[in-house]
Amino acid sequence: MTETKSIEAAHQPQIQSTIPEAELSRLTDDIVGALKTVYDPEIPVDIYELGLIYKVDISDARTVAVEMTLTTPNCPAAAELPSMVESAVSAVPGVSDVKVDITFDPPWDQGRMSEEARATLNLW
Repeated sequence: MTETKSIEAAHQPQIQSTIPEAELSRLTDDIVGALKTVYDPEIPVDIYELGLIYKVDISDARTVAVEMTLTTPNCPAAAELPSMVESAVSAVPGVSDVKVDITFDPPWDQGRMSEEARATLNLW
């Protein structure tokens, strides 16, 4: 079984990986950076700050699995956002493959947005 590291909320247990810690840290930072380049065409905030990314797993084989959601199940960008995420993460040096899954469990709400996103959208 291949071990993975997740980019999730703090306080997750440390997972052993065969990827050296410095490389794993770089991959993590670069993947988050790549996710921050993807915008919902109707919202002037990137999908990472919007809280649309629920989970990112990096396997020892450097394959990346992204679990994300959309602001609504009827989101007009539903057809294009997953491929935009796949393209952005695939461009990260060292990533061998990317799989993007959409989920609506739990449903997205504004509470998932970062303070930066709230400030940009003037939602306080």
